Amino acid sequence: MNDTVSIGSSPRRIRQNNIVAALQTIYAHRSLSRADLARKLGMNRSSSGEIVAELTEGGFVQESDESGKQRLEHSRAGRPGIMLELVPDAAFFVGIEIGVEHISAAVVDLSAEVRACRKIAFDTPSSTVEEAVAQGVELIIGAMAKGMIGRCKGLGISAPAHIRPDGIVTLAPIIGWREVSLKEVGRSAFPATVPIAVENDANAFAIGYSYRHGVSGVTLFLLMETGVGGGIMIDGKLFRGGHGLAGEIGHTLVPGSGGQKFEQLIGREVLIRQYREAIGRKHVDLQEFLGDVHDRVPAAVNIAEIWSRHLAYALLQACRLLDPDRIVLGGSVASLYPMVAARVAVHMSEGQSIPFPTPDIVVDDDAEFGSAFGAACMLHQRFLSLESEEFGGEDGAPIHSATS
Repeated sequence: MNDTVSIGSSPRRIRQNNIVAALQTIYAHRSLSRADLARKLGMNRSSSGEIVAELTEGGFVQESDESGKQRLEHSRAGRPGIMLELVPDAAFFVGIEIGVEHISAAVVDLSAEVRACRKIAFDTPSSTVEEAVAQGVELIIGAMAKGMIGRCKGLGISAPAHIRPDGIVTLAPIIGWREVSLKEVGRSAFPATVPIAVENDANAFAIGYSYRHGVSGVTLFLLMETGVGGGIMIDGKLFRGGHGLAGEIGHTLVPGSGGQKFEQLIGREVLIRQYREAIGRKHVDLQEFLGDVHDRVPAAVNIAEIWSRHLAYALLQACRLLDPDRIVLGGSVASLYPMVAARVAVHMSEGQSIPFPTPDIVVDDDAEFGSAFGAACMLHQRFLSLESEEFGGEDGAPIHSATS
């Protein structure tokens, strides 16, 4: 993660590169001795020490609390180097996911650990963009201490939409948005002036999962809520396709379904509607349905079987196009998969005459907050990069204090 600096770079740029490289390296290893940091940066101890001193003075890096314990435990083997680590409370990053029927939000700290998360039901299609974003901001601000807001360094927003690089939502048919500057709406709603990034919800989910677990090869991500969004990671990098729509298998028409799309067959809304009709109750929710599948209630099991067949067909089409190493499922509907995984495997096997390799299929550990977490991670990643304004001061000027 070290940034190579050319001989012709300005002192300011060299300084910025070295600061960012040091932060990236400490983050990647969680804890490093001063000597190890200098070696990984390719710097002498004196130069590395100046960078560490600047980051320590700014409140972003501290000596590890475990160093004393380590010295005690290893006293007979000689004194180890002082360990350095990031100060988790030095910076916070907010992520908000605006769904069709819900809004979720999360806050991560400088160590990329989740410090708060919340979720509420929200009817986005019947609300304005401004109302939806304001609700998301209010939701997460209510979970943050005042000091956290003052040290917030970025806001990420995700939505089930096609979003241009400039933050304009060009099309979001499932929530009714079109030609909306989501970035500017977020800027107006948030109580602090911070960098803002917006992203498709499935892409944000992919970014967050990759940030937490790391991915290699080809990974397909499916975010299953009311709709079904898709994202693709290739060797750890998001693949957007020619128009930013790569992975959107939810919009694929299914043969023999009367013109329905995959998301109309495996999304949250269809599951709830089918189960309500099957048992004659109007107020059954997804959790009750999932509980009944777990308890092997016949009506629920029958619907889950149909769902598993549709999911298997969708995954098979994706596998033949992408040949992924792994498929990661997220969103509230993903909780159904572990209960029918064996049936999905059977349907996938029956759906191909040639025994092509099948990918691993896993469910995200925190499926319901994956997109919000990913939205926050986008800003965390930006902060630890050369895009960050935090470390781009004039030559010799101290970096911003984390506590100011």
